Amino acid sequence: MAEDKRGGAGRSPAAHGIIGNLRTCALVTHEATLDFLCFPRFDSPTVLAGLLDAQHGGQWTLAPVGYETMQVKQLYLPDTNVLVTRFLSEDRVGEVTDLMPLTSSAEDDRNRVVRTVKTVRGRIEWQCECAPRFDYARQAHVAEQVDDNEVQLRPEGDALPMRLRATVPLTVSTDGTVGARFTLDKEQLASFVFAAADEEIESLDGGVCQACVDDTVAYWQRWLEKSAYRGRYREIVSRSALVLKLLTSRDHGAIIASPTFGLPETLEGERRWDYRFVWVRDAAFTLYALLRLGYTDEAAHFMQWMGDRTRHCDYDGQLNLVYTLDGETPPGETELASLSDQHAASPVLVGNEASKQLQLDIYGALLDAVYLYNKYGTASSYDSWQHIVRTVDYVVAHWNEPDHGIWESRDGKAHLLHSRVMCWVTIDRALRLAGKRSLPAPIADWEAARGAIQRDVFDNFWNEELGAFTQTRGGDTLDASALQMPLVRFVAPKDPRWLSTLDAIGRELFDDPLVYRYQSNDGLDGHEGSFMACGFWYVEALARAGQIEKARLTFEKLLGYANHLHLFSEEISPGGIPLGNFPQALTHLALISAAYRLDRILDGAQRPWED
Repeated sequence: MAEDKRGGAGRSPAAHGIIGNLRTCALVTHEATLDFLCFPRFDSPTVLAGLLDAQHGGQWTLAPVGYETMQVKQLYLPDTNVLVTRFLSEDRVGEVTDLMPLTSSAEDDRNRVVRTVKTVRGRIEWQCECAPRFDYARQAHVAEQVDDNEVQLRPEGDALPMRLRATVPLTVSTDGTVGARFTLDKEQLASFVFAAADEEIESLDGGVCQACVDDTVAYWQRWLEKSAYRGRYREIVSRSALVLKLLTSRDHGAIIASPTFGLPETLEGERRWDYRFVWVRDAAFTLYALLRLGYTDEAAHFMQWMGDRTRHCDYDGQLNLVYTLDGETPPGETELASLSDQHAASPVLVGNEASKQLQLDIYGALLDAVYLYNKYGTASSYDSWQHIVRTVDYVVAHWNEPDHGIWESRDGKAHLLHSRVMCWVTIDRALRLAGKRSLPAPIADWEAARGAIQRDVFDNFWNEELGAFTQTRGGDTLDASALQMPLVRFVAPKDPRWLSTLDAIGRELFDDPLVYRYQSNDGLDGHEGSFMACGFWYVEALARAGQIEKARLTFEKLLGYANHLHLFSEEISPGGIPLGNFPQALTHLALISAAYRLDRILDGAQRPWED
């Protein structure tokens, strides 16, 4: 695939697959170069970051000598997150299999990257170069040869030491790069394990690595078998579900927004945010998608994690909008000069200042997930309900305040349509839950607030001249987040005002088949690409509005922006270049929701008004 020419970046994210073990993830290029790995957790500093800076970030190549003259194909083993890269010529075929081990027991899992090499046809000379760069490439390291088959990599600072063990002889260069050059005949294999230096690595001989592959394949296939989805888009929905599962924490139950940071949202290289944290909104939306597919265990684990954020004695109903995996406040933004160069339009950032913002829409996403979990999973306990009541009471008291909103504006607060609608969802779902389960609540106060919000939206966010609901109170600009209005049942999908708004979004923000978030100034430099999640929201809104043929065609066109492994980035440029972090949970969960709705309507199972 063509490389992205953005300044300061390494390879295009589109040229990558992803592997992971529910503790961290790694990205692997189309040519089997592992060039992104945070270790030992999703939000740990990088050990490899060539994706961001090909010259300084660190990478691990593993390929046939002279592979540039060979055809390269990449695929996942069926129904798994085990990645296979195949190198092909007329007389030679070789495979690299990449994974991070998983078994049914978390206690038995080892946090490591396993790479196996096999010559399928002919005789192939292989080459390996593992060049880590610790702590976001800020710490130099020393490579110590333990024996012919193992090298320990010790940073000069406080970063976690690593070890590389292989079934072939390893060498060490003066810059700390670990190399290997070896020949394999047909059906011969070699294996590599990359792990923390203090983790014991058993002998790699005797089929140990193959057993690791088999166990990991079995884990993913068992997990995907639980999916209730049997619709016409099964392959792409299954891949999206596997991506969402990769972004869940086995240790904590948290769900991150993306495994990457620093990938720019503009062609010029600006807006390089860190998304390796738990956004309450994104995690709740992910839960919605997984529940639709029948995955209640993930929902239970996240609800337990979310409940821990509300069980302190001074909880007043207000949540942070973003957390670390273990529930703390993310660090502020720090520029990484080590992963930037003179051509970059803006520096790579780690940490996220959004943690200081007010975003009132997060409560609606969370309460919608709570409502669905009670419907499809397990009923909330009485104690949990008390925490929910405090959350809803907070929204009742604060819904009429300006905030930064779903797009995290850095241009100040405003009275925002999407935030207002999601405050309505907060109260509406709580009222539904209280009614279905006869739970104690200040029903009259909640109903009054719900009605006040709805009147406010129709009275103050409707622009008669535009014939549309606008981004801000009394405003004159559109916002694609309005596409969620019928999706969350705030407005009927064929309400005349909504149909007029849908048409306006189609005229102003739709660039067949891409959808931009807004056209207003957000206080940031550069012009971002279209937002992929908005494209799938548009599909679902069209389908619910009865424009099913346009919805189907738009959906199929959007699928064409996936990479060769059906993975999606956050945004897409007009020319089809992926932008933003990759892969992005919000894109994949919106895809699942749109596919689910299209199936329901095409199968004739859509009721006029359904959950």
